[in-house]
Amino acid sequence: MSGPLRQNTISVRRENRTLENFKSFISEEKHENYRLVVVSNKPDNSEYFHTTQRLLDEAKKLNIPAYGLMAESANIFEGQIWNSGDEKNKFDINSEDTICIVRGSVARRDAYLNLISQFEKLGISVVNSRQTISICADKYRSALRFADTGVPTPKTALVQSEKTLQNSLDSIGEEYPMILKTLRGSKGVGVIFIESKRQLTSLIQLLMKQDQKTELLLQSYIKSDFDVRVIILNNEILASMRRDVLKGDFRSNYSQGAKVKEYKLNDQEKRICIDAAKAVDGIYTAVDFIKNGKDTFVLEVNSSPGTAGIEDATGRNLIKEVLVHFKNKDNWRWVAEEIGRFESIHIEGVGNIVANFDTGNSARCIIHADKYTIKNDKVIWEAQGKKFTNKLIKMARWERGALAAEVIERPLVLMNINFNGTIFTDVKFAIDDRSEKTTKCLMNQDFMRRAKVMINPSRKFVVTDRHDGFEIFDKKT
Repeated sequence: MSGPLRQNTISVRRENRTLENFKSFISEEKHENYRLVVVSNKPDNSEYFHTTQRLLDEAKKLNIPAYGLMAESANIFEGQIWNSGDEKNKFDINSEDTICIVRGSVARRDAYLNLISQFEKLGISVVNSRQTISICADKYRSALRFADTGVPTPKTALVQSEKTLQNSLDSIGEEYPMILKTLRGSKGVGVIFIESKRQLTSLIQLLMKQDQKTELLLQSYIKSDFDVRVIILNNEILASMRRDVLKGDFRSNYSQGAKVKEYKLNDQEKRICIDAAKAVDGIYTAVDFIKNGKDTFVLEVNSSPGTAGIEDATGRNLIKEVLVHFKNKDNWRWVAEEIGRFESIHIEGVGNIVANFDTGNSARCIIHADKYTIKNDKVIWEAQGKKFTNKLIKMARWERGALAAEVIERPLVLMNINFNGTIFTDVKFAIDDRSEKTTKCLMNQDFMRRAKVMINPSRKFVVTDRHDGFEIFDKKT
């Protein structure tokens, strides 16, 4: 990667909202504009750059500012990106309004995937996440996820070496023909039809002689005259097409010349495809499956589906539909960072305090006060011998207890928090006496969504320094 990959901290202040079902893919009502980054690796053959260019062209038509970032020459610094040699056209990015769509070529090198990790760290919504890309790029890892989640798929075994080949064959049942695949590959490349043990052994010897690091797997062969590609967008079916097997071949890839036409899914096929996309935690994916009688078998999930074939088959502008879909920011997702159940936060004007990130708290954040008074719409509260004053927002009422619930009322205030290098403004806190509680500060689900974190209940102080309780400072601090 020729350009320096330098990162800065972009404040993350948007809630990770719950995803909703589609209302309309192409309706632009109540939609916001956003900034689009398409990360790719431009190859010599422009045919493989088709979808990237379509994304950039359609974004321009929709008045969505867009930038094509080439992974091999990418630069990130101080909230801007640019390709080396294109410094005059730097593109602003931030966690508030930037979404990044990642093309499949980025999976070729770990250095390119590290670029995606940088976007995730900066709080940019990425389609798809590095983890999803990595799972989809590794066919054996995908097969394991399918097995774990009950998605039907052909029997699959890893080929570790020629010496262990028979073990691999025994695990799937040694029936010919079968399929030999490289762990990584796309567009039908790296998929070989095996008709005998002699052919299989010879091929493995040849491939491993060429490259001892070659990674291979075996799959049972399931005869079918066609396969089906289904585009999934946020766990909803966007489009589907049938691809007929090529004459004299067993593959059905559009890029290899297969004929395509629109395909109507039945309910079982829809469920299996959505389950497969969920298995890899995909946002925008393509699920490929084959039929054997009434049985459905998922072959793979693609983390960066091309659109040339399926747009021809459906007669729809799917790229436009995808871009319009993301105008509704309820459809965005962010990669959550793992933190401990207890972490330190810094409250502006108060100081550092150990907070309990309580995943069961759907109500409000709470901070301890030894006592408080309300005067002239101000809350004057004391803790650790210090006095603090905040504007009263309202009196919050809630029930505490079970069978004989006690209705309590406490003042609600807004405070700014510095957590894990990011400032979160106007966080709502109820002032309450928590002298009977172990922790003096309780964070709620709303804040966890804003901070884009997930809680590991078995760990403490994963991203912050440990200290004991309050560390109170004067208000000028």
